[in-house]
Amino acid sequence: MSNRVRKLVRYSEDILIEGGKEAAKPARMVAVAAVLQNPWAGRGFVENLRPEILAIAPGLAQMLVRELLEACGGADAVEAYGKAAVVGSSGEVEHASALIHTLRFGNIFREAVGGKSYLSFTNKRGGPGCAIAIPMMHKLDEGLRSHYLTVEFTIGDAPGPDEIVVALGAATGGRAHARIGNRYIDMKEMAEEGKGA
Repeated sequence: MSNRVRKLVRYSEDILIEGGKEAAKPARMVAVAAVLQNPWAGRGFVENLRPEILAIAPGLAQMLVRELLEACGGADAVEAYGKAAVVGSSGEVEHASALIHTLRFGNIFREAVGGKSYLSFTNKRGGPGCAIAIPMMHKLDEGLRSHYLTVEFTIGDAPGPDEIVVALGAATGGRAHARIGNRYIDMKEMAEEGKGA
């Protein structure tokens, strides 16, 4: 699998001040991406993608998780997570989707950080320098809006036409001054409003 990976890219940002106010606990958002050869490129329409999924996705996840946890300071530091894939212009969006939408990829990340939530995601076609956005949510609670985050970055020379970028994202905290409540508050209020109707 490693001979398919042209390079690894790491991106991180630490949020210290938001809205002019210092964060009580600075949060780090991290993305780690692998730029790899598209295993289906140049083969025409491939009906069965499964052999390549099984051969590539688990090892790719293990490599990315290892790099991501190192950048975050360990599994316990991760509070939010997500994933993304971008296929180059000669591939199908299905090729990008194939490598991240398998439990053989996602479960490796979830289990490594003790997560229960599904991994929010993006998958698309793009060219070198396109925006790669990884939406995230709390690893244990999908309704916790404080951890609805997005880490976004670019890779100047990727994906090439016959490449796929596969990325994982994580955050060590939520938004600095989250104050919009969570979805459970809305559900409770809406139920109460419904009783009065």
